[in-house]
Amino acid sequence: MTYSCITIDGCRIATDESPYIVAEISANHNGNVETARNLIEAAKRSGADAVKLQTYRPDTITIDCDRKDFRIHGGLWDGRTLYDLYKEAHMPWEWHAPLFEHARKLGITIFSSPFDSAAVDLLEDLNTPAYKIASFELVDLPLIKYAASTGKPMILSTGMADAGEIQEAIDAARNGGCKDLAILHCVSGYPAPTKDYNLRTIPDMIGRFGLVTGLSDHTLGNTTAITSIAMGASIIEKHFTLDRNNNGPDDSFSLEPEDLEKLCRDSKTAWESLGQISYERKKSEQDNAVFRRSLYVVQDIKAGEKITKENVKSIRPGFGIAPKLFEQVMGRVVLHDIDRGKPLSMKDLE
Repeated sequence: MTYSCITIDGCRIATDESPYIVAEISANHNGNVETARNLIEAAKRSGADAVKLQTYRPDTITIDCDRKDFRIHGGLWDGRTLYDLYKEAHMPWEWHAPLFEHARKLGITIFSSPFDSAAVDLLEDLNTPAYKIASFELVDLPLIKYAASTGKPMILSTGMADAGEIQEAIDAARNGGCKDLAILHCVSGYPAPTKDYNLRTIPDMIGRFGLVTGLSDHTLGNTTAITSIAMGASIIEKHFTLDRNNNGPDDSFSLEPEDLEKLCRDSKTAWESLGQISYERKKSEQDNAVFRRSLYVVQDIKAGEKITKENVKSIRPGFGIAPKLFEQVMGRVVLHDIDRGKPLSMKDLE
């Protein structure tokens, strides 16, 4: 069965609707609740449909351990332990209620990624309208089932997952009770190279899994996200910051407000340009149809003379005989005088 749309907080999401834009705040609050509030306000001004948080504590996502397994090697966070990184990046749970309230007052949808069952319980207390499962948690099928048991819409991010793992996560969500389900094509690099995104995967995902499909984009800039819309993406998620130079864990690969505003605007333009399959003349073309080519008399012709390649040519505008009839009129005799600059008509010919 194909699920062609989902609804989050009253908003219908489907390929026949303008793309749903999610501004991912992630760690870009940088430990300041006012910054988090400002991010929500900036996302609203920029035209995003939703803002998304991440709900975890360092001790619910990992343990405080300095062993090699728990230390990051290479990349943006090279040398840091997981616990140290998540301690800096996490959003305190006591911020959630006031931020949810703030977003609702502003009229922008807010939801979150839970990283354990306690986070789901917290978000349920806040009546979150949806859940997003992060790529790294896609293999945590018990977590997916628990979130799905709430009956809320869910979005699954698929970074690092193969087709089999994606199907397992979908099955877990369905078995848990989720009816409104979407998946996001994703590359879990920070930032991710554009060449790794393989956007042709999106229509394959739509056909293979039969779900609303979108993009979680970790590339720099908006090109990949805009292009994904032509491939069928109905949801675009991008990390969002007030200042890319704030030196927070996620700031450097996030969009600033001006970039997010462009993404919201250009995504809608890209979607509108897709339209539908049509070979009909468009309304904007109607007035220009007269400037197509047609057969015109380019030298005065007397009655009884023949049409030749010298006295009739295919030129603009389009009030004469169609150029495809050029060979058929060659050599035919004209019935009356025809002045230069007149369109040729079949009524002019014997």
